Amino acid sequence: MEPIPKTLKVLSWITGALFIVALYLVLFYAPREMVMGDVQRVFYFHVAAGWVGGLAFLVTAIAGGVYLRRGDHRWDQVALASVEIGLVFTFANIVSGSIWARPIWNTWWTWDPRLVTASIMELIYIAYLLLRQGVEDPARRARFGAVYGIVGFISVPLTFLSIRIFRTIHPVVIGSGDPSATGSFNMVPEMRVAFFFSLFTFTFIYATFLWHRLRLQRLAEKVEHMKMKVVSE
Repeated sequence: MEPIPKTLKVLSWITGALFIVALYLVLFYAPREMVMGDVQRVFYFHVAAGWVGGLAFLVTAIAGGVYLRRGDHRWDQVALASVEIGLVFTFANIVSGSIWARPIWNTWWTWDPRLVTASIMELIYIAYLLLRQGVEDPARRARFGAVYGIVGFISVPLTFLSIRIFRTIHPVVIGSGDPSATGSFNMVPEMRVAFFFSLFTFTFIYATFLWHRLRLQRLAEKVEHMKMKVVSE
């Protein structure tokens, strides 16, 4: 088995250290919100997980476009790996939002525009994986995946803008939002530090996971080629 690249090892350690600092900022440095209490602390990682989901799907769309232009299989690998990571973090975003909503909205789920569009976005990219599994030819699978990844990205800005376009009870912490939103709050400087550091940390987490996933994909392909070589002999 190939050794882990030194740069990836360093990146992994840096990411781990950043996450520990982010935990400290969220749990201890940021003050307790006066109205919502400690459940508000979910907000920092909730938004950061959503950010990674959107970033991952953006990378998928970009990688798909590059693949269609160059036909390089490596870009298809990037697109697939990024979708897998994006699905995990989007799911974490939806679940953490439900954890926050239970004490604030007195329900785990409501048909709010943000919740609905986020769930649709998750389903769209689950369908991306199902589409790929249904196509046997690698070249066709990569082309279909690239086009789907580009078109499917429309769901990402729609999810982000949903609470700014439609009447919603979902809070908009940064920027103006619907006055009927339940759970809005103003961030003090310490909260902003925890918030933006969490976004920064989760970006590193995404980059680290993506590199590890691409490495696993390459190793899996090498194993598959070795199997085919043994069978042909």
